[in-house]
Amino acid sequence: MEEEAKTKPRTAGPYLCCVCNQRRAALKRPKTLEQVCRECFYEVFEEEIHRVIVENQLFKPGERIAIGASGGKDSTVLAYVLSTLNRRHHYGLDLFLLSVDEGITGYRDDSLETVKRNEIQYGLPLKVVSYKDLYGWTMDEIVKMIGLKNNCTFCGVFRRQALDRGAAMLKVDKVATGHNADDIAETVLLNILRGDIARLGRCTAITTGIYSPNAYRGFAREFIKDLERIRPRAILDIIKSGEDFRISTSTKMPEQGTCERCGYISSQKWCKACVLLEGLNRGLPKLGIGRTRGLNNDRKDAKGNNAAKSIESKQCGTLDF
Repeated sequence: MEEEAKTKPRTAGPYLCCVCNQRRAALKRPKTLEQVCRECFYEVFEEEIHRVIVENQLFKPGERIAIGASGGKDSTVLAYVLSTLNRRHHYGLDLFLLSVDEGITGYRDDSLETVKRNEIQYGLPLKVVSYKDLYGWTMDEIVKMIGLKNNCTFCGVFRRQALDRGAAMLKVDKVATGHNADDIAETVLLNILRGDIARLGRCTAITTGIYSPNAYRGFAREFIKDLERIRPRAILDIIKSGEDFRISTSTKMPEQGTCERCGYISSQKWCKACVLLEGLNRGLPKLGIGRTRGLNNDRKDAKGNNAAKSIESKQCGTLDF
């Protein structure tokens, strides 16, 4: 029996990559349950992205595309993949890196250094827009006034508009942003909890002009991780439910217009960013937290002057990867 065991060939079984059948599997993909090696994962991952781009006709030759670059893992991977596929498949795109400096000491400083390295590595021009230049406030200054409780509201709203303003400066056609499956699942869950039918109907779309809310995101992330420990495919199932969501034709949806003050997309007279900024400038930082109907009905300032100062901005499409 012992001699027979020595002569019997060893089989790698499930540990062998199911794509190349040569190298040891390094990971199991939750999406397909396939066990693949590192090299094959890179190849399959890049090919899937290329297929999505082609099938959805996301780009046209000659388009200018800004890549939202935060210096984090998701945006760095997006910058690498888009620059690689653009060369490999001859998309004919002009790619740019677009970063937002919120003015958070010890946090954004380091990540911007990563973005600057990406600029050199991938040979992509970099544009950095700052809260200080756009709004007259840094996040450090906002936190000193508002405290830590509601600062995410300001940061999320300002960042989304800062990306659009940066896109207008670069005169790009689209902005590509990087999100992982956790991000999308959290957004679906948040929109369900908030009863936000409008956002729920579009939050899983591959192209969108709406940035997901940050409120309660910490709770959603913790809850989703608990679900994932019980059932690994839970995240993908939540995303699928968002994709399958359909809104009744009889449901009244909010009408999208433009902010009278800055020209940014808004369903109110003033967009959320302008409402928040007005509160900061008046020394009333909580003015934009919660209901803002009163301020949106007031187009005049204290002196009776028109408060809707026009700022030109180009609105472009956003691609979520």
